[in-house]
Order: sequence, then structure tokens, then C-alpha cells
Amino acid sequence: MKRYGNLYEQIYSMDNLRKAHQNARKGKGWYEEVKAVDADVEGYLKRLQEMLINHTYQTSPYEKFIKHDSGKDREIFKLPYFPDRICQWAILQVIEPYLMRHMTKNTYSAIPKRGIHAALHDVQDAMWKDVPNCQYCLKLDVRHYYPSINHDILKAKFRRVFKDGELLWLLDEIIDSICTANIEDIRDLWFFDEDVDEETGIPIGNYLSQYCGNFYLSDFDHWIKEEKRVKHYFRYMDDIVIFGSSKEELHALKREIDVYFMQELRLTVKGNWQVFPSYVRGVDFVGYRTFLNYTLLRKSSCTNFKKKMVAIRKKTAGGQMMNYSEWCSVNSYKGWLKHCDSYRLRKKYIAPIQDDADRYYRDVVKTKKYKRKAA
Repeated sequence: MKRYGNLYEQIYSMDNLRKAHQNARKGKGWYEEVKAVDADVEGYLKRLQEMLINHTYQTSPYEKFIKHDSGKDREIFKLPYFPDRICQWAILQVIEPYLMRHMTKNTYSAIPKRGIHAALHDVQDAMWKDVPNCQYCLKLDVRHYYPSINHDILKAKFRRVFKDGELLWLLDEIIDSICTANIEDIRDLWFFDEDVDEETGIPIGNYLSQYCGNFYLSDFDHWIKEEKRVKHYFRYMDDIVIFGSSKEELHALKREIDVYFMQELRLTVKGNWQVFPSYVRGVDFVGYRTFLNYTLLRKSSCTNFKKKMVAIRKKTAGGQMMNYSEWCSVNSYKGWLKHCDSYRLRKKYIAPIQDDADRYYRDVVKTKKYKRKAA
């Protein structure tokens, strides 16, 4: 594998730092900490540049909070806008192209121009065009993925791609800035205490963590495609779907995956993994359920969609105007529905409030846009 160097100077160049600030502030211009940087952009960025040149940069303390998401409580870790979020943007603007070269085309999370709907369309393409080889599906994900990522393994993976010592110093500093693993939880996976590595776990919430999480499994992607010769394999972060022509081949592959995860990555497969008939149950992946020649919205997403649309319809029927959050929700669900078979859902739940959504856009959103342009 080719290794890349001479990248650190690009990271701390003022042009790259200015671009990092512009990217990091998108959608956050009203934050007080962002306003403070906006008031003296060159001064703040010069300070960050000096930290990077002199190797005095240290990751700030994290703010931790719990987010309830899809029935789960997740620990989210937040860093200050300056210097940390700007710094992480500056790093990724330089190293992202090199990381992308190591990713296979079958992984979709945190990769520009891929994402959820690219993953969905590739799954549809496999299931609808190669029925004999997609009769059964192995669906699995990693147990406590982000808290289980081992620091030493992750840093070793970066060293296989980069040979720039200063860049590796900066990546190490951020990776080692916090350990998010529950040590008692990790100890349950190993036979002996000496096997437990406390330097484990990266924070959900870091911009860099999205890429670290994707990159950590990239060697596994290559192993699946190049050594195991799996034809239909799809991964969205740690959510994995594999198709096969028989249950037996998928169960055998699952046993090999268990060994690879434990020996190479110090990971384990979550206990709810399944092998099932693809076309009978449908494949639940990236928010949709795909069957032969048609796709439905995931059941939980469909239930939430109905509740929100009914609540908005009751509100607007009473003469009130929907608010900005509700207008965004309507448009977000319209975007989700256009990628699946949803004619009846759109007719029953979207159509009755479409006029109210159009009115809100015309009277509020569009007017604000014009005012900002005039200002």
C-alpha cells in the first residue's frame, strides 16, 4: 500500500483553515462561539495555526450529554467550536481524498456522494437483478461499535496510509483525547483481565469520529470482497448486509467474520444477527424494507411519519400555521418517500397539508431569504 507524506503543512495553511471555518460554521452561524470567531476570523485562525505549527494544540475537554435516538440512549460528546471543530475540519479537508482511496465502493456512511440512498439503490439493484444469489440475507452489526474501537489498532491503520510524522502526532492526540468504552462491558468479552485494553472507544459527536469509524472497518471490506469473494456486500458504518444463495454459506461466513472481528479488530457481532429469506421478510437496511421489485419505508419510520403528519394536520385544520420545524419535517419525509413505493402514504398524509406547507414557504421561508439577500 502506498503511504502519503508532506500533508501537515497543508493542514495548517491559512487558506485551509479559512475553508475549515466556513465549513464548520454552516448551520451554526447563530451560535455565540461561532459569532465570536466571525468577529475576528484572522486572529482566531492565526492562533490555531500557531498551535499546530508549535505542536501545542491539545483537544479541549468534552461536554457529554445523552441523546434518545430510535429507542436508544446514546452518549454524545461535544467539543468547542474553537479550536477543535475547526481543527478537525482542517484535517479532514486534506486527508479525506487519501482515506477515500482505501474505501471500497460497497461502504456508504460518511462518504461524499454516497450515503443512504446510494446504499438503498445498490441493494435494490442486487435483489432485483440477481435473484438466485440473493435468496438469503445475513444481517449484522457490531456490538457497541464506537465505544469498542481500539486506539492502537486505529492508529496502526492510519500509519499504513500516512507517513507524515506531524500528521500522525495530531491524529494520535485527538484519538487518545478520550476513551469512551465501559471497561466492565469490555471485560465481559475477554477471558483475562490482561487482555482488556482501556485505550478503547472514540466519541460519537466528533466530526473525525465518523471517518475513523468508517476507516476502522475498511480492511474488513477488502477481506470480504477480495479474499472471501462475496458478491453482494453492503455496509453503512457498522450496519452490514450480505446476500447469498443458501443459509449454509452465510452461516459459515458468519463464523469466519466472528474470528476476523475478534482477532483483527477486537470487536464482536451484536447478538441480534440473523440469516433469513430475503424476499419473504424483506431486507431492512438504511431506513427501508426492500422486497422483490418494491420497497417500503421502515415500520418504525412509517409510524413516526404518520404521527407527525396527523399532528400537523390537526394544527393547521384549527387555523394555526405550521412552524419551521414542522415545515422541515414535511419536506424531509417527502424526500424519504420518493425513494420507495409510497403513493398511498403521500396521498393520505402529505397531500392534506401540502397547501399549508406551500403557504408557509411562500409567506415565511421565502420572505426571510429575500430579506437576508437584501441585507
